Parts: sequence; C-alpha cells; structure tokens
Amino acid sequence: MSTLTHFDASGQAHMVDVGSKAETRRVAVASGHISMHADTYALLQAGNSKKGDVLGIARIAAIQGSKRTADLIPLCHPLALSHVAVDFRYQDDACRLHLTVTAETVGRTGVEMEALSAVMAGLLTVYDMLKAVDRGMTIAGVRLLEKQGGKSGHWRADAEDAEVAP
Repeated sequence: MSTLTHFDASGQAHMVDVGSKAETRRVAVASGHISMHADTYALLQAGNSKKGDVLGIARIAAIQGSKRTADLIPLCHPLALSHVAVDFRYQDDACRLHLTVTAETVGRTGVEMEALSAVMAGLLTVYDMLKAVDRGMTIAGVRLLEKQGGKSGHWRADAEDAEVAP
C-alpha cells in the first residue's frame, strides 16, 4: 500500500505539491444512490414535487458540487473542470434513484474528489427536495467507479465490489 500523500515526513497535514507533475487529461466516474418509500419514488418519477423539478435542480447541484470541491475538502486543489456529466437512473424494483457523475479536467491532479462531491451534492439535493414527504430516505453506495490519467494510469472498481453497475 502506498504512503498517505497528505502528510509530510513529520506527520503534519499538507497540500500535496503537484507542481512537477505533467498535465494530462484526467477523468473520474463516481456513483451513489438514494432509496425511498414507494410513494416518494412515484412522486419523484411523476415530476410534480411541490418544490419543482427535483432532478433538474439535483443535476445543477451536482455540477456545482464538483466545482466547489476545494471549498469543501480542505486539502483538495482547486481545479478547472473541462466537463461534468450527470446521469440519473431509476431502479423501480428497489424504489431507488442512482446518480453517476463523470468529471474531467486537463491538469496535474485527478478529479476523483470532484466526482464524489458531485454525487453527494446531487443526492443530498434530492433528499432536501423530498424530505417533506419522506425523512427516511437513505443515501448509500457512494464510491469511485473509475479514474483515468496521471502517473497511476487507469483504475476501475472491481465488478464484484459494485452494488449496481452504472
């Protein structure tokens, strides 16, 4: 296992120096889901929540969450994102909404945290918009599915570790 890069030799937290790294295209894909009661799920699918377009607002929240990652996670570098894609998928048999985010940049550090932050912001927004009818919703399965670029190259989560494929 590699060493923890956010700690210096004396064990103090620091922002990793990426100045000598090459700029490369970097892509990360993360996902998660929110489960809810059947009535709430039907309301979400019908698109007639009292608060408006739940998925439209959650999509914007996910994009904004990716862009604000460095403000939320103390040692993350601010990144110029070149693309953020947000995909929702319904899972009817479990009354579950899946969210997958792909974040991209050309830079010196990866976009894993941006993709993960985007998933959380999007799912939290769904919760916020539907909580008036279902406070028991559960957010789970938030994880990195894939990353590309940089010195470490291409990584993909093992299929058997994935709860549900994107």
